[in-house]
Amino acid sequence: MIPCRSGKLDRFARSDWCGDRHRGTACRCAAVGAAGSCCRRLLLPVAVLAATIAGCNDGTAGNGTDNSTPADRGNDPRLRIVCTVGMVADIVRRVAGERGDVVSLMGEGVDPHLYKPTRNDVRTLLSADVVFYNGLLLEGRMTDVLTQVARRGVPVYAVTEGIPRDRLREPPEFQGHYDPHVWMDVSLWKLAMQFAAERLAELDPTAASDYRRRATEYAVQLDRLDAYVRRVIGSIPARQRYLVTAHDAFGYFSLAYDIPVRSVQGITTESEAGVDDVVRLVDFIVQRRIPAVFVESSVNPKTVEAIVAGAARRGWTVRIGGTLFSDAMGPRGTYEGTYVGMIDHNATTIARALGGEAPQRGLNGRLSLIRERSSAERGANASNGGSIGNRTAR
Repeated sequence: MIPCRSGKLDRFARSDWCGDRHRGTACRCAAVGAAGSCCRRLLLPVAVLAATIAGCNDGTAGNGTDNSTPADRGNDPRLRIVCTVGMVADIVRRVAGERGDVVSLMGEGVDPHLYKPTRNDVRTLLSADVVFYNGLLLEGRMTDVLTQVARRGVPVYAVTEGIPRDRLREPPEFQGHYDPHVWMDVSLWKLAMQFAAERLAELDPTAASDYRRRATEYAVQLDRLDAYVRRVIGSIPARQRYLVTAHDAFGYFSLAYDIPVRSVQGITTESEAGVDDVVRLVDFIVQRRIPAVFVESSVNPKTVEAIVAGAARRGWTVRIGGTLFSDAMGPRGTYEGTYVGMIDHNATTIARALGGEAPQRGLNGRLSLIRERSSAERGANASNGGSIGNRTAR
């Protein structure tokens, strides 16, 4: 039985356990954001949920799963586990193993800050045995749906509950909110993975030892990844160890691996970069002679392209050093479409573009997208004013 506690959405301001139980199933209000509401109102009136579904998108654009319904599952004995973003789905899949059927609502290239759930998403969430999401307002437009799904009796958890509050970033410019991009620090994402493993162990106690064993095995891989990122980022010459990206998704990466980060947009891609923001960043790049900037797979590259063009007009050649995975992983079925592959790709791309030492195929010799993306970005550089002659990282 899963306990319920009252508190604010993704802020975890309160840690008191209310201990209420509802028909043998309890919700966790702090995980989905009751924002002071009482968890005694677990069962949402059907009319309200229907209104929520009516307000969702009709299609399945951006979906990362087949969204099968309970009828489609037949006698499948596995836990039906629904996750919001790929980074969460991947760590849950690693610890669930054959005990879980894990699906992700958002696929590659999807921006979770802007994602609006479809009607199929709502049905999929309601059919789940358990739901995991990132939290800390990453999935901002899904908040109401997640809250209502929990009140319908589905256990819903933010994996970032497993991270101590004093290890979360809360910069002043985030206006009182935590930075949700915690997966950029591998050591923090390991804590999120272990939290998910414990919740699965509670939900399925007969297999608790299996979940914990897989979590322990996966933690070894994450420790190795963390050490690799630290090593290759540390190999970048200090004078050019600056990471310039489209939006502020790499703050935890910056703190964990000692590389200052500058971005055009803020914590969420819902904000638009202004001319003054671009000018300030161009000044920064030109003054420090930074050799490369980076676009992101889930963010429109136009602001970064404007920076490249602006630096060229100032007489400094800065190239696009690669495409980074920030709010979404790589293509499904590829190494980069896993959490380990995503971070391996980012660290290797950054290190090589900024003059550090990293093997072209990364930590595990499995990277496949760096050379391909570099070719595409050479074309993008050539079209950006025609003055960007530097070659991208090979």
